[in-house]
Amino acid sequence: MSNKLRLGVFKFASCDGCQLSLLNAEDELLALAEKLEIAHFLEASSIIGAGPFDVSLVEGSISTEADLQRIKDVRRLSKTLITIGACATSGGIQALRNGASYEEFVRAVYPSPEFIHSLETATPISQHVPVDFELRGCPVNTKQLVQILVDHLHGRRIRVPNHSVCRDCKLSGTVCVTVARGLPCLGPVTQAGCGAICPEFTRGCYGCYGPAHQSNPSSLMAWLSGHQHPVEQLVPLLQNFNAAAPAFSNAAKELQEGARR
Repeated sequence: MSNKLRLGVFKFASCDGCQLSLLNAEDELLALAEKLEIAHFLEASSIIGAGPFDVSLVEGSISTEADLQRIKDVRRLSKTLITIGACATSGGIQALRNGASYEEFVRAVYPSPEFIHSLETATPISQHVPVDFELRGCPVNTKQLVQILVDHLHGRRIRVPNHSVCRDCKLSGTVCVTVARGLPCLGPVTQAGCGAICPEFTRGCYGCYGPAHQSNPSSLMAWLSGHQHPVEQLVPLLQNFNAAAPAFSNAAKELQEGARR
């Protein structure tokens, strides 16, 4: 009988990018396979292993009634459940429909809307079952994903950096795009993990790793709007990959309400 820990990887409403981040690990994944039994990972194998699982990685948001039942089954079969990516941790791009007219969207997109059976909202996994750890990103950082699996194997507390993108810009010598070029940037309020790619290429950060720890997006938006950046430019920054993250969604609502006054 194998002494390996059993790993399950599950997909809900998503683009599969975070699962591909794990497959992109290549050599590291082969090394992990010596310690982990990859029991269920449909992106990589047609072999469908049954639970229980020592650790499960879950990608994607809850967008259908079937999802609601399936995530409960995954949670029941998993000793440790880790959500990976913006869809699983904050609802993802599909959460843009939350609070809007679901029926209008369905009629506009599908020729036969009567065949569409989905929820009016797309929500993160944590709204439905207990989650042991959330790994953010769109997609997640491959090195961070491998590291949390290694930490779990060795019984260590799982950690990832929780500072903002601004710190990475300073460490790499990247000139601030807001100060130098007047571009709106979510770097001060976005969790690091991407390597500050966008500012390096003279683009403002658009928050693909979600709100940083103890960030204040509302304050940043007030400052940016006071420096000639219109609401129509700032709201789409917040309503992006992590639109349903409370810190971002609240700041977007405040901007919109302020514009209506």
